Amino acid sequence: MTDQQDNNTPAPATPEPTPLHANSLRLLPWSSPEGKPCFLSTDGRGGMVSRFADDVEEAQTSVAAEVREDAIAVLTDRKARAGDLRLALARVTDALGDVLRVAESRGARLPLPDDDDGDGDGDGGDSGDDQDGGPGMPTATAV
Repeated sequence: MTDQQDNNTPAPATPEPTPLHANSLRLLPWSSPEGKPCFLSTDGRGGMVSRFADDVEEAQTSVAAEVREDAIAVLTDRKARAGDLRLALARVTDALGDVLRVAESRGARLPLPDDDDGDGDGDGGDSGDDQDGGPGMPTATAV
């Protein structure tokens, strides 16, 4: 047999990427001129607008890291004036808003957990709720 593929043998099919949430809405990292959230209807395959939104999210998180460093510098400067502190706080507030939007958008795109135990909570295990209906704490095991 040779290294060439037989002309009668079909080429292996390229697998289609599996979308996380087919036909879902993605929260975009910017707002409308009226300040309303913007969404993208997506099939989860990463089109041009999705890639641009990914780039904007990356830039926003990078800027937030820089703003944090600047704010730390202002806070540690004992001679910082009230105007410097207000400016640092305003920049941190803007960056925090951007990062919270990125977190909300990315959290909404996480795959849902399997529900193997059938209790409907999506954790795949014991319900974990304690008797008062709150989240359960791990129990200590005596050795």
